[in-house]
Amino acid sequence: QVQLVESGGGLVQAGGSLRLSCAASGRTFGSYTMGWFRQAPGKERRFVTFIRWSGGGTHYADSVKGRFTISRDNAKNTVYLQMDSLKPEDTAVYYCAADRLGGTNTVDYNYWGQGTRVTVSS
Repeated sequence: QVQLVESGGGLVQAGGSLRLSCAASGRTFGSYTMGWFRQAPGKERRFVTFIRWSGGGTHYADSVKGRFTISRDNAKNTVYLQMDSLKPEDTAVYYCAADRLGGTNTVDYNYWGQGTRVTVSS
């Protein structure tokens, strides 16, 4: 069982930066793929990025590639999402997710956080 708690959301101007954190409980955090998804108002939850537990391999949605960076600290059971050059279209609730395999779809993850809201003003 894994429990996830996101933090770090807020209001930022376009071009600014935010860093989201996702703290996980569970002794097997290091063996899970950790993902970030986001859901804008009135839209479906969409993939942002994930990081594998083994080797730290990462994958990004095209919309955030080059602007967002995912990282993890297994000793702290925490995954981070550094978001730079933010745009108004990045406005959404951001969710952390965990699964032993993971992927780019919501069905690939069994565990989810409650979400943290990010608002980017123009």
